[in-house]
Amino acid sequence: MLLYEHPLSSYAQKVKIALREKGVPFTAELPLTFGTGRQDGAFAAANPRTEVPVLIDDDVTLFESTVILEYVEERWPEPPLLPRSPAARAFARLTEEVCDTQYEAVNWGFGEILWFRRATGALADRLRARAAAQTRVLQDWLAGRLGEAEWFGGARFGWADAAVAPMLNRSVHYGLGPPEGSPLARWHARVRERPSVAETFREFDGAAARMAQAADLYTTGGRRREYRDHRLEWMIKSGGVEVVLAGLRDRTIRFPWPEGEPG
Repeated sequence: MLLYEHPLSSYAQKVKIALREKGVPFTAELPLTFGTGRQDGAFAAANPRTEVPVLIDDDVTLFESTVILEYVEERWPEPPLLPRSPAARAFARLTEEVCDTQYEAVNWGFGEILWFRRATGALADRLRARAAAQTRVLQDWLAGRLGEAEWFGGARFGWADAAVAPMLNRSVHYGLGPPEGSPLARWHARVRERPSVAETFREFDGAAARMAQAADLYTTGGRRREYRDHRLEWMIKSGGVEVVLAGLRDRTIRFPWPEGEPG
């Protein structure tokens, strides 16, 4: 089984955690054309959006991390990641949805400034401040859902934990983690000790350490950062419309398929 992925992708991390929790062996591969938007080759054939993750299991090819997670849960039901009751399942899926949209966009926007130097000076300060404030709001929301429980699903690690882990860990990497000693901070310390998560986070750390080199590709046009809907929304509503305009002018950003290249 092949998983097209990037170690920094929170979506790919979520899938890797699920596969490792279930003990499913897979080969992880970073596509050679990742970040280019090219529509030729095996990666684009598997996913015309040219986004990771993509799971190839014999004759089954899937993209979109939630769809992959659903497939993994049904294909390898033990140990289950989703709880039994409909209400608890909906709770887990809603937690994942907010992480995959609002939280991912804030993390991504902060990374645009930190790693890819999309803005400098006062604009960079303003965007970082907005990201930090929004991170606090999202972490407060997650803290309310966690409460005093050990895991987001209660007594057992599950679906919501796999979804939250990459998002919160990236905030911690950015220096925007939850207050020390808080239930959410204790959850992060606990989750990072699970073998499935620890291995995934080690891969993240290794890739993050190489970002200074990779960032140059995205600021010279060798690679183009994809401005998906929630990411574009974040940049505009946070006051970074000039970042978008500069990216269009310099052809250092792209939009999702079809016609992902700026005109």
